[in-house]
Amino acid sequence: MAPVTEDRIRQSFAAQSLMATFGATLSRVEEGAVEIEAPILPGSLQQHGFAHAGLTFAIGDSAAGYAALSVLPEGYEVLTTEMKVNLLAPGQGDLLVARGKVIKPGRRLVIVQADVFALTDGKETHIALMTGTMMPVAPK
Repeated sequence: MAPVTEDRIRQSFAAQSLMATFGATLSRVEEGAVEIEAPILPGSLQQHGFAHAGLTFAIGDSAAGYAALSVLPEGYEVLTTEMKVNLLAPGQGDLLVARGKVIKPGRRLVIVQADVFALTDGKETHIALMTGTMMPVAPK
């Protein structure tokens, strides 16, 4: 992957105010794969004390979207057109990690997947499996 592509992804991520609100960071950017980490903060809990599914979905969607963006030509953007989430376990612990990857790139649609894990004392628990479709948006 070209360094300019990684820079573009990092700049776009930095412009997402929701990711900043969640304290999320880009921990890995590679061609076809992106990893986002977010602490489980008091402000992102649901009523039972687990990480809210909205946090899980948001970082999974962003990781998958940036994975898609990493395989597109310069100047393109992506929009999520569909995303399915299977919540596998409660999000509890110190940190959530979303690993997005491209399953099938295309000119009109990019099929993506994200796996989200909760980390407690270095141990990972798979809490969500997401599959979706990203639409490339050509430069104007």
